[in-house]
Amino acid sequence: MSSPCHPSAVLLVFMALAVGVGAEQLKERSCDVIGDESSESQMERALLKKLEPLSQIRFNVTVEKGKTENYIYHFRVCREVNSTLRDFGGLVQTDRQNGKTTVIGRINETQVFNGSDWIMLIYKGGDSYGRHCSGEKRRAVIMISCKRGVTASSFSIISEEREKEQECFYLFEMDSSVACPAEDSHVSVGSILLIIFASLIAVYIIGGFLYQRLVVGAKGMEQFPHFAFWQDLGNLVADGCDFVCRSKPRNAPAAYRGVGDDQLGEESEERDDHLLPM
Repeated sequence: MSSPCHPSAVLLVFMALAVGVGAEQLKERSCDVIGDESSESQMERALLKKLEPLSQIRFNVTVEKGKTENYIYHFRVCREVNSTLRDFGGLVQTDRQNGKTTVIGRINETQVFNGSDWIMLIYKGGDSYGRHCSGEKRRAVIMISCKRGVTASSFSIISEEREKEQECFYLFEMDSSVACPAEDSHVSVGSILLIIFASLIAVYIIGGFLYQRLVVGAKGMEQFPHFAFWQDLGNLVADGCDFVCRSKPRNAPAAYRGVGDDQLGEESEERDDHLLPM
């Protein structure tokens, strides 16, 4: 006779498997650079990491050319446009007239490289062309240009090159701050030294003031750290300036001389004789 707990155990196992499968489906796939994982360069990994802030944003652009071409392009950075389809489609074209969808490029065939202020993201392995480009697979080229202060904007299609025999592509562009280089610090070495010096002076004054007041119990000007030393130093500096800046030596004779008694001659007795009455 079988145990009554056996069906419950089987049910729990199936529920655990279902939860695991559901969790795997909810996890979105990210960009897979073309080639083996071991062959990915550090630059490619760094660029994919740099693009992560854009991964949760969905981009759409509508293109209408006459009555024959009316499309919406859906784009995501390193994520599938429709994760439920599990088709790796990173850039998808939808025909607004009949609802047909075409994968332009897939995230499992990604190329990425950059310049000084731009990042180029390429999705290859799209659906095959019909009568264009020798029936090769489509690919999407997305130029991400630097624009500081903007997470992402101005997503648009530039052109579709499909008149060649091979190497056809769709070209898109957008602006984002993730493509901008790191800003260099404009603080010079001299400024850094001045900041350090000013910080040390502030620590010395504040710390010394607190020590003199709280530990020594000083009052008034005595609270200033090493007050006697700085007072003497000020006097010495004043004396030095007086010594250096004096225009004449200390032992120089005076510019004037007083008149002494020895310089006064005897007045002539006859000098006033003409003033006496006759």
